[in-house]
Amino acid sequence: MTVRNRILALLAALLALAGVATASVLHASARADRRDRTRADGPKVTPGTVTLTRPGRMIFRNMAWGPHRDELTTVPASDPSGPRTASGVKCLRFYAASGTGVCLQAVHGAVSDTYRAVILDARLKVTAHYDVPGIPSRARVSPTGHFAAWTAFVGGDSYAGTDFSTRAAIVDTRTGKLIPTLESFRILKDGHAYRAADVNFWGVTFASDDRTFYATLATKGKTYLVRGDLKARTVTTLHTNVECPSLSPDGTRVAYKKRVKGLSKDAPWRLYVLDLRTMRETPLAETRSVDDQAVWKDAHTVVYALPGDYGADLYEMPADGTGAPRRISTSAVSPAYVG
Repeated sequence: MTVRNRILALLAALLALAGVATASVLHASARADRRDRTRADGPKVTPGTVTLTRPGRMIFRNMAWGPHRDELTTVPASDPSGPRTASGVKCLRFYAASGTGVCLQAVHGAVSDTYRAVILDARLKVTAHYDVPGIPSRARVSPTGHFAAWTAFVGGDSYAGTDFSTRAAIVDTRTGKLIPTLESFRILKDGHAYRAADVNFWGVTFASDDRTFYATLATKGKTYLVRGDLKARTVTTLHTNVECPSLSPDGTRVAYKKRVKGLSKDAPWRLYVLDLRTMRETPLAETRSVDDQAVWKDAHTVVYALPGDYGADLYEMPADGTGAPRRISTSAVSPAYVG
């Protein structure tokens, strides 16, 4: 090959490489444009004032990409997919009632993260905070706002398997008195005192009397719905195969996730409602596996999260087993209905 031909071949190769590079840049730019358009088409989020007592509002953790990701945001309960107002307060898990909120947060350190539970007043100002011994998973406030509870993983990081350990705590938001673990309570199982080294509690939900609560107890490979008594410091087993209970506004029913035989070990749950007077179970219309502690929107409707494009989306459906699930909000988790 002559010198001239070699130069021409080199120029052709350089032009081909330039074409490839240009095409790659254009392709990446097009993908970025599509991504930006997707974000632009997502929920509109703007900063503003968020309170826990404004009537007819839903407050939740915003999962949409952007500067307000993970912040508590609010929308009208009647328009859950509408524009969002962001508070500036970031939470991993959240719940609120009667002007009191509990916000489970990550505290980012130089070596590793730690976690804390923050009690918020009606204007989202911090009134107290407590160390949380692991990854936060559940949070609740009593209907009166006088008690808050949270659950954290202290070993393992998923409810799907059996190799995990949890810690459930309850605090009196008026006095600051903390019960760091429900494992200190006396257990009455099948009418008899019960003790075991493998006992775990999670998913606390409160009645309106500032004394009664419900939770999940796990031991020997089984889960139980327990009724707790804050004054007597006891828990009593009521029903098997109940996880993450959520008490209805009238205190007569519990929505919960139940492990169903034959389903995948990674997605074993279906949503049910238990009548506490008759112990009759009603399967709900959602056929997907729900790993969440459902929230009662009202006496007839439950709301829960399922995985979505940006972490989670919120769905609602009737609590009597009829109807069908309906997605009400994208990029959202940990809802609370306030005001």
